[in-house]
Amino acid sequence: MKAEYLSHMGSDLTVVNAARVSFDKESEGIKGELVYMSDGGFEQEYSLTDKDKGLIKYLATHGHWTPFSHPQITMRYTVPIFVARQEFKHIVGFTRNEVSRRYVDDPPEFFVPTSWRSRPEGSVKQGSGTGFTGYVRTEENSGVDMLMDEVYQETVEYCFETYRLAIEAGIAPEQARMVLPQSMYTSYWITGSLAAFARFVKQRSDPHAQVEIQDLATMVDQVIRPLYPVSWEALVNTDDA
Repeated sequence: MKAEYLSHMGSDLTVVNAARVSFDKESEGIKGELVYMSDGGFEQEYSLTDKDKGLIKYLATHGHWTPFSHPQITMRYTVPIFVARQEFKHIVGFTRNEVSRRYVDDPPEFFVPTSWRSRPEGSVKQGSGTGFTGYVRTEENSGVDMLMDEVYQETVEYCFETYRLAIEAGIAPEQARMVLPQSMYTSYWITGSLAAFARFVKQRSDPHAQVEIQDLATMVDQVIRPLYPVSWEALVNTDDA
């Protein structure tokens, strides 16, 4: 899985001034060095005053999320479909454009888990437990067990071969794709506000979230944290943000 940085807009100072505009005020921060840009120009570095940092902390603590919606980040996710469909549940503040297998018919790649988890114990409906042996019964009452890794690999290969045969026979990609499993990787651009990404990371970093989407949340955190260090720390470490 990957969460790749593409671009971003705004800074911690953007958050500060989006809030200060309520009083028709603006902070210039503390000017730093001029940084040479790849296009030949220069960009002024800024750092926040202690007052600016305090304002960001106040906004996050008291749930004033709109100033955090002005900075925008664009990334490209490459994740298995079952992770993408969970991530797509985060609607507010995001827009996406995904690779479409109506038009693309190159050989797909498939996610392979490093381990298999048991069902959770008791009446819990979601999540997973521990202690799965790794073996499954392939035929009822046959007494033959196979490693789940082997069963999974055979299943994925069979699905891929069926897809390949369908494409070679001239079946439209939009129909041939029906046989591909949810473990197939998909890729899409995602653009969202700083506030939206913070909500996603906080919710999907929770130990009750599926492990694979926890991994994605960790990747997103690693991309965004250095871009907006003060705002991000305030948002993801504040319960009411």
